[in-house]
Amino acid sequence: MKEPWNRQLYIDAFGSLRNEQLAGPMEAYMKHHFPFLGIKSPQRKEALKSYFSTYAVPDKPQLLEEVWEIYKMPEREYQYAAIALLSKKQKSLTIEDLAFCAKLITEKSWWDCVDSIAPSIVGDIVKKDRNNGEQIMLQWSDSSNMWLNRAAILHQLKYKAETNKQLLKDIILKHTDSKEFFIQKAIGWVLREYAKTDPSFVKHFVGVNDLKPLSKREALKHF
Repeated sequence: MKEPWNRQLYIDAFGSLRNEQLAGPMEAYMKHHFPFLGIKSPQRKEALKSYFSTYAVPDKPQLLEEVWEIYKMPEREYQYAAIALLSKKQKSLTIEDLAFCAKLITEKSWWDCVDSIAPSIVGDIVKKDRNNGEQIMLQWSDSSNMWLNRAAILHQLKYKAETNKQLLKDIILKHTDSKEFFIQKAIGWVLREYAKTDPSFVKHFVGVNDLKPLSKREALKHF
């Protein structure tokens, strides 16, 4: 039987790996938006594996409380750690938890965390309840928050044959005029990924719609 959840030990598992020499380059790579502990991905994954092998993951609502408290910590690795914790209970998340996901997406926003949350956690929740989930994705696509827009575009990234093509088109077409790099890139990325499943759809969609050059280039990269 595993030990009870302990937030402080979870935090300490990362704090003890702090490396100031690595932190500087990591901060520079992320345009100095966030401070870093300086933990490389393999070390972080090993720390997570070690912790979760010993300690239990809390259930909701404590889970969401713990995720939020960790997510609020300054160093970027703690946002990664919070998302990893949430993903451990991904199967238990429901449509009501999309509001919490939006809270994470709109706090300390940057592509790294958004792209960890949107295609996996958000996409999984929406797939469980397509009717209501897709309506929320349309709401996100209309948001004034660019990161919610990106999440809405990317939520079907892993759907393959289960992709709702009409929804994909509807959300993308709302943002084809966007000057935001991260929106143009997301459009290209989701189309490039879906092209592995339905290349004729993607080729036709790109051909008949006026996409930004970056989006078009990314979408057709493998053709």
